[in-house]
Amino acid sequence: MKNTKFARILRRLLGEEAGATMMEYVILAVMIAAAVTAAAIYFGNTAKNQMNVAGDAMVGNEASAATRREQAQEQQEKSSKAATEQAARFSNAADKVETFDAAGE
Repeated sequence: MKNTKFARILRRLLGEEAGATMMEYVILAVMIAAAVTAAAIYFGNTAKNQMNVAGDAMVGNEASAATRREQAQEQQEKSSKAATEQAARFSNAADKVETFDAAGE
């Protein structure tokens, strides 16, 4: 389309699609960042505890390694339970949104 006055007005009315595409990428990046943050919060301490167990076992401190392993397992169970509950809440919220969308159609 030539750069006539009519073409400029038409482009202004229809809008640019590049901004909409960029916004989709921003939303996707925010969702990925939220998922990574949630995983780090729920499982970060567990990973740290497992590394401590491995370190204790490598230096031959077996009693400390056994104690830390038990603590790490307890922490992992708590984190896993919390993550499962959060996923269930998210799933319930998503079901409600889908139900609301279906009712509006």
